[in-house]
Amino acid sequence: MNTVPILNCEFAPVTVADTVDWARNWIRSGRRGYICTVNVAILMMMRSDPKLQRFVDGASLVVVDGQPIVWVSHLQPDPLPERVTGVDLVHELCGMAAKEGLEVYFLGARREVIEAASKRLADRFPGLEVSGIAGGYFDAAEASERARAIRESGAKILFVGMGVPRQEDFIESQWDDLAAQLVIPVGGSFEVIAGTARRAPPFLQRIGMEWSFRLAQEPRRLWKRYLVTNTQFIFHLLKSTVSSEPRPR
Repeated sequence: MNTVPILNCEFAPVTVADTVDWARNWIRSGRRGYICTVNVAILMMMRSDPKLQRFVDGASLVVVDGQPIVWVSHLQPDPLPERVTGVDLVHELCGMAAKEGLEVYFLGARREVIEAASKRLADRFPGLEVSGIAGGYFDAAEASERARAIRESGAKILFVGMGVPRQEDFIESQWDDLAAQLVIPVGGSFEVIAGTARRAPPFLQRIGMEWSFRLAQEPRRLWKRYLVTNTQFIFHLLKSTVSSEPRPR
């Protein structure tokens, strides 16, 4: 598949439906891999975190989870068609899993949140086989135990929602023990699905201002992430336009 380069990342030009089709075929092929959803904040984090950059570079599929990146891609001959968010992927892949008889595992958030999210997904998609759930707050010594439980569950699809870059570090360090065929780090998606966090109204999502809605909800935690990284994104775009900056690896 041809990719669309934006700064230091190569994005697959796929829709949500395309991603679900890709995932279905990937699992049927018997291969193992992971999907990364990259927004502006993550894209900027990758520039200063070689480990995170390497993790995203190693993904089987990288999709765009940021409307500003979609807009920028339209400066190229083959732009990205739409956003593919973590929340949307959880819903759509669970729907596919229910139809295909594939077991899923949910790891992340607080125990009560992951339980509520799991119940809502099972109610929405009759036939969804949830092979296990576990909270995402554990120390490094417990990581191998979490991975072993996932492997023993027999899950084909694993969703990990523990925030960036902690979820990526867990997946990379425990990869050989996880056994799941497809792993998707999904950030704070479980909180949104469980109803403990609100998603921005659709019109804010369409105009690329979803970040402002989240910032208003958690200003002390997110102000630097959004305001600083958005500024960095604009700066590096201008710099790359002027200097034809090569992609750092």
